Amino acid sequence: MSASLHGKPVLDELSPLHRQLRRAIPDVYTGFGALSQAAFADGALDKRTKELVALAIGVVEGCDGCIASHAQAAVRAGATRQEAAEAIGVTFLMHGGPATIHGARAYDAFCSFADAAAEPQEA
Repeated sequence: MSASLHGKPVLDELSPLHRQLRRAIPDVYTGFGALSQAAFADGALDKRTKELVALAIGVVEGCDGCIASHAQAAVRAGATRQEAAEAIGVTFLMHGGPATIHGARAYDAFCSFADAAAEPQEA
């Protein structure tokens, strides 16, 4: 699969913007980081499942940054392409036509991160 326009390029575009805003409101980012850590900690639901839920919410919200971030995190947490596809499929039921657009973008982003994770790492 070729490089996705919906994965790493989105994160690369947002990264300097986040750094700039983080410098202006560091305490808010620190608080959000703590909330994120708590929300994604393993519990009754494991991190993989929680990242798939977040990916699905990103699809429903139409948030390309959320999609890219949680697609990457879901891959890192061990989610499979099929798990991502099925989580995205639920968004079609819950959000209809718009989810088919953002869902396709999310699956493309997920697959690009999965492909990158599967590539042999250079020493």
